[in-house]
Amino acid sequence: MKKLLLAFLILFSICAFAQKSNKTTLVPKPLYSDPVYDGAADPVVIWNKGEKKWFMFYTNRRASAKNLDGVSWVHRTRIGIAESEDGVKWKYRDTCDIQYRLTDYTHWAPEVIENKGLYHMYLTYVPGVFKDWRHPRYIVHLTSKNLINWKFESKLNLASDRCIDACVFKLPDNKGWRMYYNNEMAGKSIYYADSKDLYNWEDSGKKLIGDKGCEGPKVFYWKNTYWMVVDNWNGLGIYSSTDLLTWKRQPKNILQAPGKGTDDGVMGGHADVVVNGDKAYIYYFTHPDRTPENKGIDNYTTRRSVIQLAELEYSNGEISCNRDKSLAIKLSPN
Repeated sequence: MKKLLLAFLILFSICAFAQKSNKTTLVPKPLYSDPVYDGAADPVVIWNKGEKKWFMFYTNRRASAKNLDGVSWVHRTRIGIAESEDGVKWKYRDTCDIQYRLTDYTHWAPEVIENKGLYHMYLTYVPGVFKDWRHPRYIVHLTSKNLINWKFESKLNLASDRCIDACVFKLPDNKGWRMYYNNEMAGKSIYYADSKDLYNWEDSGKKLIGDKGCEGPKVFYWKNTYWMVVDNWNGLGIYSSTDLLTWKRQPKNILQAPGKGTDDGVMGGHADVVVNGDKAYIYYFTHPDRTPENKGIDNYTTRRSVIQLAELEYSNGEISCNRDKSLAIKLSPN
């Protein structure tokens, strides 16, 4: 009898734990606001294997800082980190300890991947703080064992001295890695470079996407298709491919029409996509108060930005996104 009771208690505990571990969380709007400068943008989400948490890295624009002229508020930024148990409830953790800081440095738009237990970051670096956009910027490679402390590896030699927004995708059949990035000197087009080891990169010098100006490419595999999402500053453009080289644009952008949720009533910007099982979720940012009635206003209200989360949907060969759909999820570790 005692053995039967013990077995019952063990089974009950296992079932209770399983129910707790599978519990979903309603996605709030906004998903996350940065507590330092209130300027979270350009998110990338990755599972921290050591801490068994999700980490979100983001450009931390200085939206709340005072007396900053021009676009100096999007410079002298450090990469913020938020952490989450489920990919939904996020709290601020720290800024990245990036061991590459020239005088008046600026860090933008990190791409973070894991390979064989080592994390790699490909970071847009601006060597200074400027009031306009007419200055050099380039991509640097860093590595980390814990996603906090980052060692400088190299400055990448790409198509021009104004290359930003790296996205690194593993090629099929162990053929290496491909980096997609924005070459600003070619009309804000998407170029690419290849690597066998993530350290040595050979730039193609070729434009893959240039039909419309864009930035922030993100490539992912879902529904037996390769997809690329880009920021067109008019919602997010979607491209599909069968070979990772030839890309076909779908007619409609996603996250173009305003949503109804809190801080989501404007177009979505620079995004990351997490494929989790058979689902795909998009983390994007908004400038909540960049509305038609605030056109031309440049202050804290229109500078602030937040992170939002929605689910992607697939039908008839195209991707769509209903940002107003009620969503309750729990991301599973990758």
